[in-house]
Amino acid sequence: MNLRVLSSFGVFGLLVAGFSLVAVLTSGKQEMIIPQVSVVPISAVSPTLVTDVSLPRSAAVYNGLGAWVDSYDLDPVYVQNPTVTSKDPKEMVAVGVNTVFLQAARSDARAAWPTTDPWLLAEFLLASHQVGLEVVAWYLPKWSADDEDLKRLTALSDFSVLGQRFDGLAVDIEWNSDGLSPEVRSLRLIKLSADLRAHVGSDPLGGIVMPPVLTDEINQKFWPGFPWMEIAPFYDVWMPMSYWSFRTEEHADPLYYSGESIRLLRNHLGDPAAAVHGIGGIGAADGTDLPDPGEPLASVDDLEAFVRSLTENDAVGGSIYDWATTGDQARGRLQDLFAASFD
Repeated sequence: MNLRVLSSFGVFGLLVAGFSLVAVLTSGKQEMIIPQVSVVPISAVSPTLVTDVSLPRSAAVYNGLGAWVDSYDLDPVYVQNPTVTSKDPKEMVAVGVNTVFLQAARSDARAAWPTTDPWLLAEFLLASHQVGLEVVAWYLPKWSADDEDLKRLTALSDFSVLGQRFDGLAVDIEWNSDGLSPEVRSLRLIKLSADLRAHVGSDPLGGIVMPPVLTDEINQKFWPGFPWMEIAPFYDVWMPMSYWSFRTEEHADPLYYSGESIRLLRNHLGDPAAAVHGIGGIGAADGTDLPDPGEPLASVDDLEAFVRSLTENDAVGGSIYDWATTGDQARGRLQDLFAASFD
C-alpha cells in the first residue's frame, strides 16, 4: 500500500493511505476520475462530516444569502493568482453566507477533467462543509452536438469525497456564441435539461438564466423564442442574472431591473409562485481594493434596493456576483440586510 500526502488538502493537513480513484469509463476511454478516499483522515475532518451521499438534496440551499465563485477566481488553470482559496468559506460564513455557488466544471480545451481538478474541488468542498457552508456546483453548457455538457453535469452530480458531495447543482443557461440558430439551441437546452433531470431524479436543480428584462426589452436578439415553458418542469429554483451595474437609465436601477425580471420570469414560466434566488451585481464597490472584473461594479449603496427587490417579490434568497469583487463593507451590509429580511 502506497502512502501519499495530498498537498491540496493542506488546510486540513490530511494524510491519506491507499486512496482510491474511481474511474467512470465510456467507450473504453477514461472519462472521469473522482476522489473517493479509502481511509478516513487522521485528524482534522470531524466524523460528523462523513455523510450518506444517497440522501436527497434540498432546495433550501438556495435560501438566504449566497456567494459566487467562478473558475477565474479559484482555478490556477485559468488564473495565475487566485483571488479565492479554501480559506474563504470561513470568511463567507462569518458574514452570513449560507451557500456558495461554485463553478466546478468548464467546457474548455484547458479542462483536463470532466470537472475542475478533483483535488481542488475536494479541498474547497471539505473546507466549506467544515464550517457549515453549503456548496452548489454550477456549469455553463455550450450546446455541443455530443454529450459533453451532460457528462460534465452528471460528473458534478456524482462527485464525492470522504462521504461529501455538492449540496446542489445549477445550470448556467446563457451561452449564445455557438453559431446555432435559436431553435436548435433551444432544442439542445430542452434535451440536456430532460436528460439531466433523468439522472438526478428528484434532486432539486437550479436554472441560472438571463434576466427577462434583457431578453424581452434590451436585446430581443439574444435568444429569440427562449423555451421557458418547455424547461419549466426540469428546474426547481430560478436564478436570474440581473446585473444592473453596466446598464443605463431605468435598467441601472436594481429595484426595477431585479424586481421586473423576477415578475417577467414567473409570467414566462406560468407559475406566479416559482422559487427565485435573484443574482445582482456585478460586485459591490465600497472603497475596498478589488479585482477588476472588466465590467463596471455595482455600489454598496445599491444593495438595499436589490434586497428590497427580492423581498417585495417573495424571492427565497439572493446574492451578488461575485464574492471576489464584493468589498468588505458591502459584505457586511449584505449580511445586515439579509438578516433583517430573510431570517
